[in-house]
Amino acid sequence: QVQLVESGGGLVQAGGSLRLSCAASGRTFSSYVMGWFRQAPGKEREFVARISRGGRHTYYADSVKGRFTISRDNAKNTVDLQMNSLKPEDTAVYYCAADEDCSGSCSNLELYHYWGQGTQVTVSS
Repeated sequence: QVQLVESGGGLVQAGGSLRLSCAASGRTFSSYVMGWFRQAPGKEREFVARISRGGRHTYYADSVKGRFTISRDNAKNTVDLQMNSLKPEDTAVYYCAADEDCSGSCSNLELYHYWGQGTQVTVSS
């Protein structure tokens, strides 16, 4: 089992940047595919990005491609989401998630067994 804690959310103006971080504890971090998801008010939780166990392979939702970058540090048990050129529609609670078994895009939230508590990101226009 792994425990996940997100940090780094906040309020930012459109066009600005934020960096989210997710700290993991528990079993071997490098055995997990890590993902970021988000949920806006009144909407379903949606995929944002994921990174492979070794960190070499990434996959993004079309809505964030070219603006967001996911990275991980297996020595520090962390996964980050650098968010640039933020838009008001990026406003949401952002969640870190982990799973040992998924393969491919891993964009389906039902594949992930472990979740953090979420961190709020608000982008003002």
